[in-house]
Amino acid sequence: MGAATPEIWKYGDPENHDLRHALADHHGVATTNIAVDAGIDTLLGVIVRLFVGPGDGVVTSDGTYPTLDYHVAGFGGILHKVPYQKDKTNPSALIAKAAETGAKLIYLANPDNPMGSWHEASALPRAFGAIPDDAILLLDEAYGEFAPDKTLPPLDMDDRRVIRLRTFSKAYGMAGARVGYAIGAAETLVHFDKVRNHFGMNRVAQVGALAALRDTAWLDHVVNSTARARERLSWIAGSNGLAPLPSATNFVTIDCGAGPELATALKDALIARGIFIRMPFAAPGNRCIRIGAGTPADLDHLARALPLALADARAIIG
Repeated sequence: MGAATPEIWKYGDPENHDLRHALADHHGVATTNIAVDAGIDTLLGVIVRLFVGPGDGVVTSDGTYPTLDYHVAGFGGILHKVPYQKDKTNPSALIAKAAETGAKLIYLANPDNPMGSWHEASALPRAFGAIPDDAILLLDEAYGEFAPDKTLPPLDMDDRRVIRLRTFSKAYGMAGARVGYAIGAAETLVHFDKVRNHFGMNRVAQVGALAALRDTAWLDHVVNSTARARERLSWIAGSNGLAPLPSATNFVTIDCGAGPELATALKDALIARGIFIRMPFAAPGNRCIRIGAGTPADLDHLARALPLALADARAIIG
């Protein structure tokens, strides 16, 4: 990316030719099954613009990644929300709600943000079979590289009802570069060209994503380091009387054992000690905090700060 920077005066390739071909080879699909754009957030906007008009329904989980919600509201769609089931998204309930409401889109994050939970691939095809013929399932797999084996379902390029979403923001460590891509049936993805920003991809980001995709050794290093960080995060939380939830992502969501008041107070107390964390915003997930995997030094800092922050939080809420 550094070597490519002096050529930033040039437009990026509007067809993302080299990156699309590399991604197609990586996944064993045709280039017509790949659409590249500036992150999953941008792809969600493209998809909503294509398929959702005023009054059209969209089904999502209450508390999951919210960017889709903003696009739906902006284009006049109607959101139908399904609650989590034991801190997990509920694929069967999502698809049933779509059938009930006639929704155009169904959003499912697997693994999920912000809870870190996941479904094994074997559980999903049964739900996929029930997708209404006139609906599209958006399967957001942004954290897929971190997930255990047998989490991501096999790719089926003949099923126009499913669009898979992937990113270079997480395991590839390129969140600021904004590189995401969709995998799906060619007859569906061809419509993206009608509405996407053809020069939306940064030239340097294209070069960086192509190099990152080829650097499999570094990806393995990141995934393994993240797994170790999750283990230590869980240990730190447990040793302070908190309950870490199982995670297939680059963060651990931690049950504080009370309502949102304690979670909010603990979040604020950690931020006051220089540790920026987040928390789920919808009940019942808002009883939790969410802490990203960090370096060993980061986790040392957390281990020292957490008991002090926890004492402060409990004192605040009485």
